[in-house]
Amino acid sequence: MLKILGKKTSINVRKVLWTCEEAGIDYLQEDYGSGFASTQTATFKALNPNALVPVMMDGEFVLWESNSICRYVARKAIRVDLLPCEPQAAANVEHWMDWQATEFNNAWRYVFPALARNNPAYNDKNAIAQGIVAWNQCIAIVEQQLRATGAWVAGETFTLADIVIGLSVNRWKMTPFDHPEVPAIDAWFARLNSRPAFLRHGNNGMV
Repeated sequence: MLKILGKKTSINVRKVLWTCEEAGIDYLQEDYGSGFASTQTATFKALNPNALVPVMMDGEFVLWESNSICRYVARKAIRVDLLPCEPQAAANVEHWMDWQATEFNNAWRYVFPALARNNPAYNDKNAIAQGIVAWNQCIAIVEQQLRATGAWVAGETFTLADIVIGLSVNRWKMTPFDHPEVPAIDAWFARLNSRPAFLRHGNNGMV
């Protein structure tokens, strides 16, 4: 059984838990992070020197970085529907995962703590406005892709790309500011809501 270290409120932990359930992989989740067991101990840093969650343990094998863990889980379960074996099909899924981890995540770095968390340290109105523009530009890319596929992010079937981007879009939807109309995203989001694991770990009231 896999062990997942990280609190369930973490978007990156939820990404991994959702993947485990889609893949049919049993796991034991333990709460680590702010408000729970510390990630700043020598023991935890021996597992992940970044002192961040999630961390996955599969016997003696330890892995950190949420998207890498999602890939590992899909491969361990031999779920080629979630992550294909064929190079081009796999790359088509993975480039969306990498984009989510870099461009999409970076777009909300200022806006999210400012508007969703009401963090007083993030009170620069210009930075908030610029962040909203950048975040909406990423959303426009997802909207365009879903219009092109008419189904899921990487094509005709549900994959890991939908998991990682689904949580990011959920965060965008729940952060209070004026959102543009995104009919393709809305239709895709409705399809995600038919998946029990998404309701448990994605659209569950957490941002």
